[in-house]
Amino acid sequence: METNDALMSPDELLAALNDLLEAERAGVKVALAGRKAAETETMGAFMTGLRDDEARWCAMLAGQIKRLGGSPSGACGAFYDKVMALDEPVERLALLNRGQGWVVRKLDAMIPRVKDEVLRADLREMADSHVENIAETDQLILEIRSGGD
Repeated sequence: METNDALMSPDELLAALNDLLEAERAGVKVALAGRKAAETETMGAFMTGLRDDEARWCAMLAGQIKRLGGSPSGACGAFYDKVMALDEPVERLALLNRGQGWVVRKLDAMIPRVKDEVLRADLREMADSHVENIAETDQLILEIRSGGD
């Protein structure tokens, strides 16, 4: 039985990277939908920035999967449908934030098990970016709930 701190096998690593790619692709679609539905300039700008960030990580993950000899998944994670099933923008933002937290937890568990230093650095940068996005989303939720923009 493999322990949590054992290095990931190539197949396990590629599967995990593709899971993340599918989740990030769902994030792009959620942000695009959020941008289209935005009722304020603040919300629209936030969603545009989030979309750009999620797309950046999609590109990084697809590139790393190819570099490691794998084939990037073309699928979109089921998370998109879960978020879009909610009616209220604040509910969508809260669920989006929980999804961002899932990505951070997955990355934090993966990084120590990745031998490739280039990939490890990219994954750490991705995790840090998601932590920043969570804080920004929390702030936006507070502003919306308090009646701000």
